[in-house]
Amino acid sequence: MPKKNTRKRYEVAENETIDQCLNRMKKDGYIPVRRSEEPVFRETTENGEKNFEPVGRTIVFHAVKQ
Repeated sequence: MPKKNTRKRYEVAENETIDQCLNRMKKDGYIPVRRSEEPVFRETTENGEKNFEPVGRTIVFHAVKQ
């Protein structure tokens, strides 16, 4: 039976560098296959209208088991 690749997402924590996240991934036995940046929005209401303001971003690595 072929070996199944297990996929996992690693999000760079607020007080963590990208290198620290990659080292954490490596320690768990995973290698990155894709990097994506996801925006973080805050919902505000002005004059009864909902608005979304970008307030930051999160970096997410998609990884597979080695």
